[in-house]
Amino acid sequence: MIYENAQEAAQYIRSRSDLTPKVAVVLGSGLGAFADTLEDAISIQYKEIPHFALSTVEGHAGRLVLGKANRIPIAVQQGRFHYYEGYSMEQVMFPMRTFGVLGIRTVILTNAAGSLNTEMSPGSLMLISDHLNMMGVNPLRGPNDERFGARFPDMTNVYDRELQEIIVAEADKIAQERLESGADPRLTDFLHRGVYCALSGPTYETPAEIRMYRLLGADAVGMSTVPEAIAARHLGMRVAGISCITNFAAGMTEEAINHEEVMETGARVASVFQELLKRVISRL
Repeated sequence: MIYENAQEAAQYIRSRSDLTPKVAVVLGSGLGAFADTLEDAISIQYKEIPHFALSTVEGHAGRLVLGKANRIPIAVQQGRFHYYEGYSMEQVMFPMRTFGVLGIRTVILTNAAGSLNTEMSPGSLMLISDHLNMMGVNPLRGPNDERFGARFPDMTNVYDRELQEIIVAEADKIAQERLESGADPRLTDFLHRGVYCALSGPTYETPAEIRMYRLLGADAVGMSTVPEAIAARHLGMRVAGISCITNFAAGMTEEAINHEEVMETGARVASVFQELLKRVISRL
């Protein structure tokens, strides 16, 4: 009944707004302020949408916002559901499947992540070029409904290369504008590319685990995004992913890691993050 449930959720969303979203955006911890910048926006609490779960983590408002970014109609998840909250993968993927039923073909996934790369400091952004699924489960495990997609979806290019080039181009424009306005040159080098490693959480990683993930090729680590990316590709969507680097991972420094630091860093990079999203959405 998952497909029928997604249809019911989509029908309810359509009943609340005349907008036909072209793009979906999922906002990670501390990044929810972007939804507050939309024009002609209406907000729907997750508890109102049939079959949606509830966000229980600080920094996740738990609502769907429909509105316009630079006149482009979009749907924004202001907060997501995590596997570590006790939800099943079916529940974690459900909003993405609802977006598919709504006819949305492009999704931008964002998250807060810890850096495993010494060149990516807190406050920078990482464009996800690929991922490692270390969550211990594939979200598509179980019976396959062909209405969502094929039994064995290809994952060669999860993160759309054309979308990546658009994001890089718009970030370069922002950097150039900052330079011309006399900004500190360090503020212009804010976007990097890298591999995102997803873990189940909710504990942060140990230093030994971080050393292992670095050897495997990870540049950043977090507890989300990959299930949604897999679900979106199963649906045939184009996917882009952006991580907000909020801290260095365990063992990279002497500092302990805490969620408050994640929230504070997200708020600090909000302006460039929002500007980049708006420019990218206009290009889509």
